[in-house]
Amino acid sequence: MEQIRQRYAQAVDALNRRQWAQARTAAESLLTQQPQHAGVHFIIGVSALEQKDLKAAFRHLLMANELNPDRADYAAQWSRVLLECHQQKQSVEQADRAMQLDAKDPMTLNTLGVIYTRCNEHVRAVSAFRRAVELVPEQANLHFNLATSLMANGEIGEAAAECERCIQLNPMFWRAHLTLSQLQKQKPESNHVDRLRELVERARGNPEATLYLNLALEKEYDDLGRYEDAFRHLKTAKDAWKPMLNRSVLPDDEMFDALVELTPALTREAPGFHTTRPIFIIGMPRSGTTLIERIVSSHPDVHSAGELQNFPVEFKRVSGVRSGNMLDRATLDSVALMDWEKLGRAYIESTERVAGGKPRFTDKLPQNFLYAGFIAKALPDAKIVCLRRDPMDTCVANYRQLFALTSGYYNYSYDLLDTGRYYLGFDRFMKKLQDVMPGRILEISYEDLVQDQETVTRGLIAHCGLEWNDDCLNFERNEAPVSTASAVQVRSPIYRTSLQRWKRYGNMVDGLRELLREGGVPIAD
Repeated sequence: MEQIRQRYAQAVDALNRRQWAQARTAAESLLTQQPQHAGVHFIIGVSALEQKDLKAAFRHLLMANELNPDRADYAAQWSRVLLECHQQKQSVEQADRAMQLDAKDPMTLNTLGVIYTRCNEHVRAVSAFRRAVELVPEQANLHFNLATSLMANGEIGEAAAECERCIQLNPMFWRAHLTLSQLQKQKPESNHVDRLRELVERARGNPEATLYLNLALEKEYDDLGRYEDAFRHLKTAKDAWKPMLNRSVLPDDEMFDALVELTPALTREAPGFHTTRPIFIIGMPRSGTTLIERIVSSHPDVHSAGELQNFPVEFKRVSGVRSGNMLDRATLDSVALMDWEKLGRAYIESTERVAGGKPRFTDKLPQNFLYAGFIAKALPDAKIVCLRRDPMDTCVANYRQLFALTSGYYNYSYDLLDTGRYYLGFDRFMKKLQDVMPGRILEISYEDLVQDQETVTRGLIAHCGLEWNDDCLNFERNEAPVSTASAVQVRSPIYRTSLQRWKRYGNMVDGLRELLREGGVPIAD
């Protein structure tokens, strides 16, 4: 028994040191002698999860929770593996169970906060992160995580305070500097430029620091009207991260070629799953999709479900293709044999937990435009709304935005001309969809919405099959959480300063303008 205790202690120590292979090996050596030991299964499960072995993680973490259902940390890790397996409803249920078990470990609470954030449960996330901060007030990352959840819930002042506390504890927590800059408009008498410039000099040669700090400077200089300085820091930031990009995804031009090629086949008769519940809001990122989502979800019959990955996940699952990327050539080739009714039903079932108790819900994942034709086939009664914004403004806004660093689907956004080429692919594909299925997708001009809010909003609400409600004109009062890059802006009424923003950069964007014009996109002078 003493030898068993020693080996278990070694496994626990390796787990705490994040030595996943050693922890798993040590714990697995105990299984034949201790098959009903919850801790052994927990160590194997967590290690397997970190090693991306979801099958083993699922099996052992389930066993750990069955053997010891009273451990909050076991429930949290079980919730985590369920989320990785795209079982969002069950994941939230287990996270709730962990919270009810009165989790007191800050790392467990942080895990639960991240899970809630990924599931768009931002009020619950604040509760988890706040409890973690109370337990370990000197841990910078916990303050940052709390700040991001507070921002999603519209608590901007408190979010800024948490960012400052994070930076105070760890000035090299680079993301906090960018988030703080984005939380409010910087003013000549109140900004962080001097601190950021000093940190940039100290962090030379560090790609991550260069990325975040220069993007923060870009935002602050832009707010201060120093557009040439802003653009220079933007280019420095994006260029620094180019060597780090994930190149595993299908190149953008090949992806758009494949989608355009597939689109005519979507006219063939095939049954889908009939429901009017979802309203898909799609378009290029940074084109105004969050604004449209806030308008529609201000209607009393509509729940805001956030940016859901459910349709891409179910499309991949139903395709039966086991390749590593969500949208690759093999997956697209499977469309000819797709069971559209099964796909539509799977999507609706997967959204049960997040769709709310109202008759309708919004699914506002901009990149669902890549799946728009497939959505139309699988869910023939669902409404689809596509935002269109001035091409130059769209491209510049995408170039300015920092998307998920680990995703290869945003590689285009690290180069202004690549962003323009991506826009040309988007434009070509959306025009093809309109040719093949005219009227199926409502396209709305962001500029028209800003210039004549009520007329465009009434047309939008009618397209969605909803009775008119005046709340849709007062979207800034919508209290639903927002976790997108527009979390601050959409809590204010519509403003016109977002129109023709690209012109402030003058000849610095001449190359983009010429690229778009050569691609057949008209650009106003």
